[in-house]
Amino acid sequence: MTEVVAALIAERGKILICRRPPDKARGGLWEFVGGKTEPGESPEAALGRECCEELGVEISVGAPFAEVTHAYEDITVHLTLFRAKIAKGAPRLLEHTQLRWITPAEVGDYEFCPADEEILAKIKAADVALFD
Repeated sequence: MTEVVAALIAERGKILICRRPPDKARGGLWEFVGGKTEPGESPEAALGRECCEELGVEISVGAPFAEVTHAYEDITVHLTLFRAKIAKGAPRLLEHTQLRWITPAEVGDYEFCPADEEILAKIKAADVALFD
């Protein structure tokens, strides 16, 4: 089991999604910024590191929004999606090919990684005030 963390970054009623590079596993699919935790690293520290490496931003990590375990052909992940806010910087394309700010109602317009499907249903059903 691989521990993975991701950020549900929200601003003004929209959430930030990122498109994976075509040369990576699940290339071209949309996801929330994040990645694998390193040995001995807390989930919150891993998420801060990943957001810095992938978007060039510092974040403040809030409470977990959702957790899911998903088995891909090549890896089984336990994904924790944390609420997060950008504390410093503006998102840049350092790892992904595209970034978008979308409303929770728009998540169905994008093809996400399969591990995110259960989380997306929770986002669509959530009180929109969570994303302000």
